[in-house]
Amino acid sequence: MAAVANDNFIVSRPTTRYSDVGGIQAILKEVQELIEYPLTHPEIYTHLGVEPPRGILLHGPPGTGKTMLANAIAGESGACFLKVSAPEIVSGMSGESEQKVRDLFDQAIANAPSIIFIDEIDAITPKRETSSRGMEKRIVAQLLTSTDTLSLANTGGKPVLVIGATNRPNDLDQALRRAGRFDREICLGIPDADAREKILSVLASKMRLSGDIDFKDLARRTPGYVGADLVSLTKEAAVLAVNRVFSTLLHKETTTTTTSINDEIRSVAPFTPEELEPLSVNMDDFLQAVPKVQPSSKREGFATIPDVTWNDVGALVEVRAELVLSILHPLQHPERFEALGLKMPAGVLLYGPPGCGKTMLAKAIANESGANFISVKGPELLDKYVGESERAVRQVFERARASSPCIVFFDELDALCPRRGMSDGGNGVSERVVNQLLTEMDGLDARKNVVVIAATNRPDIIDPAMLRPGRLDKLLYVPLPHAAERFQILSTLSEKCKMDPALDLEAIARDPRCDSFSGADLSALVREAGVAVLREADQTHIEIGLCIQKKHFESAFQTVFPSVSRADQKIFEKMKKNLRKSRATLTSTETAPAPIDDDQSVTANEAAAL
Repeated sequence: MAAVANDNFIVSRPTTRYSDVGGIQAILKEVQELIEYPLTHPEIYTHLGVEPPRGILLHGPPGTGKTMLANAIAGESGACFLKVSAPEIVSGMSGESEQKVRDLFDQAIANAPSIIFIDEIDAITPKRETSSRGMEKRIVAQLLTSTDTLSLANTGGKPVLVIGATNRPNDLDQALRRAGRFDREICLGIPDADAREKILSVLASKMRLSGDIDFKDLARRTPGYVGADLVSLTKEAAVLAVNRVFSTLLHKETTTTTTSINDEIRSVAPFTPEELEPLSVNMDDFLQAVPKVQPSSKREGFATIPDVTWNDVGALVEVRAELVLSILHPLQHPERFEALGLKMPAGVLLYGPPGCGKTMLAKAIANESGANFISVKGPELLDKYVGESERAVRQVFERARASSPCIVFFDELDALCPRRGMSDGGNGVSERVVNQLLTEMDGLDARKNVVVIAATNRPDIIDPAMLRPGRLDKLLYVPLPHAAERFQILSTLSEKCKMDPALDLEAIARDPRCDSFSGADLSALVREAGVAVLREADQTHIEIGLCIQKKHFESAFQTVFPSVSRADQKIFEKMKKNLRKSRATLTSTETAPAPIDDDQSVTANEAAAL
């Protein structure tokens, strides 16, 4: 990158190209139309009598390549590049910060065509109504004034474009985002599997690799990774390769001390090209590096993909089939839905007794689809301060849109969306949260492959407006497993435990004591059987050949009982029939729909029992 110091800021001409970025094909056309064309052919806009865009806002999670993309834009267009980090503009002396902004724009005009790139722009442009510092308000005002002067008439017909980068676009002053300023926005979200594959290919193009690198497999193993994480992955793989190289070339045994290894490393002559020639980074190095690199999206509260698969579920075949049609197919084969003119389902509500696998189903469908996954416990979003709960709901959907395709899972939805009009202590928090969630579900902002799955064991107290078509329009009952499903669940659980080969799991599943057991109860049963093995080993002092036998399950049956009583089962069956019969009533805007059938309605006492 060629750079010269000019006045206060460095003017450079980056050599980065689009081919160096990788994974930006989806937004490349938008970048060219909004940025490249105005920079390279301003005469077209002059001929048409319109002003080209003056400001572009790049936003997205940290590490997605906003700065690198800005460099690539300058490199492709040949424009001068003035990069400044927002805190560099801030000065302790009154008036100096505004002067720096003026100097920056004057310098850009003198070097036009040029790009001003302000990184972390949100640090100096907070909303003026919430800012308590006069300096921040003055900087915002100066930035607005300077941006307004960037017409082609004022720059001698040579365009000057301002690019701001942030991961918090909603914290910017609204005046900055109006027409004529930062009115065009480009979102760099978390890359999907195809984009990750392309990024890895670009990053690895400069590495010495063995021929067995499967970038597609690596992309599948790195859900939630952004470009910066993939850079860390390649570096970690290289470190592992270097360690392997030293181990191979120095022929060290594991018993050698660290001191002697260090002495030999320092004393050995530089490796010859002939010695280094066969050495490279292989697929094993990458696979070992994957668990060592934590995706930044996970650290920042964005989404990742769970490690639960269909094999971990073990039962619920009918519910799984419905989820595949409702969620998996639209995410994996959107063209089939478009060909039929069908919209993607908005959301699915999983309801039923506790412990039956609702959360596990949501995680498994996210894993199978390759979509990112955000899990939210209903009460997590509630805050005692006015407006904070609604803000938390907005942030969840903003993160989901930045991570699309994404599945948002709301557990215990009844705590978050109770029927409006029910008492919530008089502060109206619940009603405001419900209204905000309805707004997000209605898709007033484009949902961009964001699907909502919710789970509850109290569908009767969820606000009816949430259950109408276009919101949670698919209601799936997750029942207690029957004997055959209990056997499937026990078989799945036994894969992770050491069982006696003679143990008849099917007989245990059909044991009358297992009636009414949920998946969680069966998991507890297996765990208690394992504890019984350990207890027996402590008493007999025999540690060899430990495994779970029938007698250990007999011991577990003494302490594990169904968590869902017969009475509760009847209540859930009533809820299921009620929801099916009164769906039209539930999707109306009334706050207290009347039950269709008195015999099937859930009484107040039954609801209290739950």
